[in-house]
Amino acid sequence: MTRPRIVIVGAGFAGYHAARTLSRLARDAAEIVLVNPNDYFLYVPLLPEVATGILEPRRVTVSLTGTLPGVRLVLGTADTIDLDARRVGLTDPEGDHRDLAYDRLVLAAGSVNKLLPVPGVTEYAHGFRGLPEALYLRDHITRQLELAGNAASAEERAARCMFVVVGAGYTGTEVTAGGKLFTDRLAAEHPVLRDEERPRWLLLDLAERVLPEQPRHMSDTAARVLRRRGVEVGTGTSVAEAAKDGVHLTDGRYVPSRTLVWCVGVRPDPLVDDLGLPTEKGRLTVDEYLAVPGHPEVLACGDAAAVPDLENPGRITPMTAQHAARQGNTAAHNLAASYGHGERVPYRHRDLGFVVDLGGADAAANPLGIPLGGLPAKAVTRGYHLMAMPGNRVRTATDWLLNAFLPRQPVQLGLIRSAAVPLQNTSPETPVFRER
Repeated sequence: MTRPRIVIVGAGFAGYHAARTLSRLARDAAEIVLVNPNDYFLYVPLLPEVATGILEPRRVTVSLTGTLPGVRLVLGTADTIDLDARRVGLTDPEGDHRDLAYDRLVLAAGSVNKLLPVPGVTEYAHGFRGLPEALYLRDHITRQLELAGNAASAEERAARCMFVVVGAGYTGTEVTAGGKLFTDRLAAEHPVLRDEERPRWLLLDLAERVLPEQPRHMSDTAARVLRRRGVEVGTGTSVAEAAKDGVHLTDGRYVPSRTLVWCVGVRPDPLVDDLGLPTEKGRLTVDEYLAVPGHPEVLACGDAAAVPDLENPGRITPMTAQHAARQGNTAAHNLAASYGHGERVPYRHRDLGFVVDLGGADAAANPLGIPLGGLPAKAVTRGYHLMAMPGNRVRTATDWLLNAFLPRQPVQLGLIRSAAVPLQNTSPETPVFRER
C-alpha cells in the first residue's frame, strides 16, 4: 500500500456514516475502502412502506459511489478477518474470494435475523430485514388476496386472508399497521372479499404490550390504532410451531394462514463471533472511543459493537439506527484523529426521541420527550425520516404526496421467488434477487 488504508466492513447506518465522515476528514491522509455486498445504503426504517406499496424500492436505497466521494467501494461479503495479519477476507457477488489489507479497520457488519428454536419457522416464515424481503412480502400479500378471491372453499379463503406477524417491536408494529390498510384497499377490489371475507391481521409478542421497549404513551397510541383497524393483538403469545398452512400458538390455538412474517429482532452478524474476542450480549466489546481492547487499530460500531452507554453507566447502547449513525460518525472522527486531524472523543448521546409510523394519518412519536399522536406525530415522523435520509428526499416526498391522492397499483412485480426469502437463507446483506 502506498498510503495507509482504512477498510470499513458494512454499509449500514454505522458503516455508511463512518465512510461519509471519513471522506470529508481523512481522504487526503488515507485510502478509504468500503466493503459491502450491495452498491447502496438501505434506509431500513422505510421498508414497511415499500412492502405496502407506498414507496418504490429505489426510494429507500442510496448510491454508495454517488454519495461517498473519495471512498472506494469493493463489492463483497466479508467472511474472515485476520487481526494479526491485518487482512479482511471477502467473497464477491460472483463467488470469487480475495484478501484486502488494512492499516485501520472499522467493523460495522450490522446484524442478522434472530432465530428461535421454533419448529417450522426457518422453512415457512419470512424475515423483514432487506429490500428483497420487502418486495417479496408486497407480492405475496397481493397474491394471497387474488387467490382468496377465487378460492375453492371458505376455509381456504379465510387462511389466505389471515396474515400473522411475530414481534411487536418497531418493525412488526409498522408492518402490521400499514399492512392492514394495504389489504383493506386490495380487498375492496374483490367483491367476494369485500362482502364475505375481510383480511385479518394477527400481531403476536410474548411481551405484555406492543412496542414494549418504548414509552407507555407510544405503546398505547399504537395499540389504539391497531384495535381501531381491527387488528388482533396477541400479547403474551407467540408461535409454537409453523406449518405450510398455518401456525400453532403458545396458547394452544391453531390459526390457518399462508403468511407468517418474522419480526422478532436481530442479533449481531456471525462475523463477530468468528473473531474470538470478548463480547457482551453477542456484540464485540469496545471502549468508549469505540476501539477494540488489545487492537487499537480496530474500531467497531453499530449493532456489531457493545458500546458503553456513558449516559447510563453499566449499560451498553441499544441496537438502533439512531445510535449506529452517531457511532459511525464518532468512529470516523477518532480514526481521523489517529492521522493528526483533531482529537479522539468518547461516544456520548442524547436521545432525540423515537417515531413509529402507523400508516395512513397515524403515527406515534416523542420528539425531545414530548408525547405526540395522530397528524402531529405523522408530520414529525415524516420530517424525521426526510432529515435522516442521506438521499432521495425529493423522490420520497413526491411518492408520499402521490399516495395521498392516487390509488396504489395492486400488481405483482414477480422479481423474488419464495425460495429466496425463508429465514434460513437470508441475512440483511445477502443479495437474493431472482428472476422468474
